[in-house]
Amino acid sequence: MEFWNSLFTEKSWDLLKEIRKKYDFILIGGWATYLWTKQQKSKDIDIVVDLNELQKLKQEQLIKNDRLKKYEIKFEDIDVDIYVPYFSKLTLPAEDIKNYSTELEGFNVISPEALLVLKQGAEIERGNSTKGEKDKIDIASILFFSGINLNSYKIILKKYKLENYLENLIHLLKNFKDYNSLNLTPREFKLKKEKILKELKSTG
Repeated sequence: MEFWNSLFTEKSWDLLKEIRKKYDFILIGGWATYLWTKQQKSKDIDIVVDLNELQKLKQEQLIKNDRLKKYEIKFEDIDVDIYVPYFSKLTLPAEDIKNYSTELEGFNVISPEALLVLKQGAEIERGNSTKGEKDKIDIASILFFSGINLNSYKIILKKYKLENYLENLIHLLKNFKDYNSLNLTPREFKLKKEKILKELKSTG
């Protein structure tokens, strides 16, 4: 079951591949989740760039969003959100994201452990909105399908004094029931969920 309309996601994916040819960035957000999990595709594009790359991006229709501490480019229905060091307010400092990135399918992508922290921050902020619901699915996808190292995740939480995120994650997963969005049978979902919950509690 697809969360976003496939017309949007295909257009977004094509745009992402075009941007990759022209700019250096670290991919975060929904598309990073998709590359790690092969579950839900994304509608919008979220990237982290350094200040040199930001200068290059000014040839596009770049908009500075002071309120949300990011830059934006709009391509018809697709939003590209651009986060930069020492300006953007992500759950982890934008300038530290490069320490948690790796090569994946030709993209420079944030690690599953750091991605999970960013997704949790977004979900806490967006709550029960449509995007908040997508965040919940992405969080479950990362836990179930990305090969995440939960001890490394916990180390990140400790480093940035976000230890309360572990309890939040356990709570979210306990209440998450949408196995269809993860393309699982109820039984597969139950077994995976029990296994991850056990691991989360033991890493705590």
